[in-house]
Amino acid sequence: MSDKIPLAGVIGSPISHSKSPQLHRHWLKTLGLRGDYIPMDVSAQDLETVLRTLPKAGFVGVNITIPHKEAALEIADLVTDRATLIGAANTLIFRKDGQIHADNTDGYGFIENLKAGAPNWQPHVGPATVLGAGGAARAVIASLLDAGAPEILLTNRTRVRAEKLADDFGKKVSVVDWVQAGNILEDSALVANTTSLGMIGKPAMRIPLDGLRRDTLVTDLVYTPLKTDLLAAAEAAGCVTVDGLGMLLHQAVPAFERWFGHRPAVDSAARAAALR
Repeated sequence: MSDKIPLAGVIGSPISHSKSPQLHRHWLKTLGLRGDYIPMDVSAQDLETVLRTLPKAGFVGVNITIPHKEAALEIADLVTDRATLIGAANTLIFRKDGQIHADNTDGYGFIENLKAGAPNWQPHVGPATVLGAGGAARAVIASLLDAGAPEILLTNRTRVRAEKLADDFGKKVSVVDWVQAGNILEDSALVANTTSLGMIGKPAMRIPLDGLRRDTLVTDLVYTPLKTDLLAAAEAAGCVTVDGLGMLLHQAVPAFERWFGHRPAVDSAARAAALR
């Protein structure tokens, strides 16, 4: 047994905006556990050195965020199948044998958020439209296909990036031109925005939304603001909407459990802690 206090944290650059520290500290306090969770701004050139050093300081693992998710996957000694499929890591576990184990819980968090926010959602009932083709889109597509979505309609401002992503996932993913994105909404059982459009300080979402149907589930990974223009328009159209904060909360659960040995609850208190 070690007397070291277990430490975890989140690494990115920048990192001051992260809501993960207050969430994990809330869980540690609520569960009465020793430990802490620390935000760390680390440059790309220092990433591997830092990751190899942290276990010696008592760290049991870290979350990885932009722009290091792909690099962390390359540094890791062991990689889960889902992290390999997504092509990025958001969770690292520092093993006692010195090896770094990489996982990606973004897709898990996305699906669990939908289950919690829209309990009647059935992934197999129709196509899902995914806006964006970055790392978040990869996690969302992988999780939707695994959940049983029959088809993914993928659209991105840069078509070639969407085509590359579609090639990686196979025939169930079709690319639609960004200028035609509004035309596919009426055929979609689910619409998921994985871009930064609509985020505070970012450009607005310009896609025409008049094609949204009342029975469509609309979710936005952006959670600043909590109710984006996309979600507001979807709500006005009578759609079921799920905000993006829940994905942050749910993706953190398996990481916390691996690091600290207890499974935390995603509840109103956890949401409040993340929003503080």
